[in-house]
Amino acid sequence: MAFLVVTGTGTEVGKTVVTAALAAAAVAAGRSVAVLKAAQTGVGPGEAGDAAEAARLAGPVTAAEVARYPEPLAPGTAARRAGRAPVRPYDVAEAADKLATEHDLVLVEGAGGLLVRFDADGGTLADAAGLLTAPVLVVVRAGLGTLNDTELTARELRRRGLEQAGLVIGSWPAGPDLAARCNLTDLPEVAGAPLLGALPEGAGLRTPAAFRRAAPGWLAPRLHGTWDAGVFRAREAR
Repeated sequence: MAFLVVTGTGTEVGKTVVTAALAAAAVAAGRSVAVLKAAQTGVGPGEAGDAAEAARLAGPVTAAEVARYPEPLAPGTAARRAGRAPVRPYDVAEAADKLATEHDLVLVEGAGGLLVRFDADGGTLADAAGLLTAPVLVVVRAGLGTLNDTELTARELRRRGLEQAGLVIGSWPAGPDLAARCNLTDLPEVAGAPLLGALPEGAGLRTPAAFRRAAPGWLAPRLHGTWDAGVFRAREAR
């Protein structure tokens, strides 16, 4: 797998921290990794963006952005208001292809959800994934309301003929409620894809060294980790 596209069911679901965990686990497995942010918004010149944050947590990985815009808006809107050229799906695919010539794995992190618009023509992260023929990992919420968002995203991936690599819960609460515990069973059912990990809440607040040590334990073997969905589900059901 040269590419893995990381999207979410919405904003603030934990995409960047999950991307960092994916990178850390892959590095620990001996792979060279690049993290590419398709469109960074809400960050000014000289400020660290999501790719840089993922690299800070994950360790020796390459961090790159296709473009950045100062206002915290959808990329297409942010580009228009800034009077700058928008990111287009081809730009994302081209940047990822270049990184793949020097890295074993390129993690492409989107902005917001799968269908957030990059440009006035309606280009999206889904279009970039199609150009790359890349599997898409969906970062989801743990609690009430996540099933609808997850199923809508999964249906759109299937409609486009894109491979859904699986689901990762971006922030698993220390004290999960009934909805969250039930969702461990229901999420893979509504998505038609396996649950491949769960990051504990506050994972991104750990020191980089602690984060790197723990990351493989949050992800399933196919993501270079040791996490087991059945064991996790049984433990959390108690």
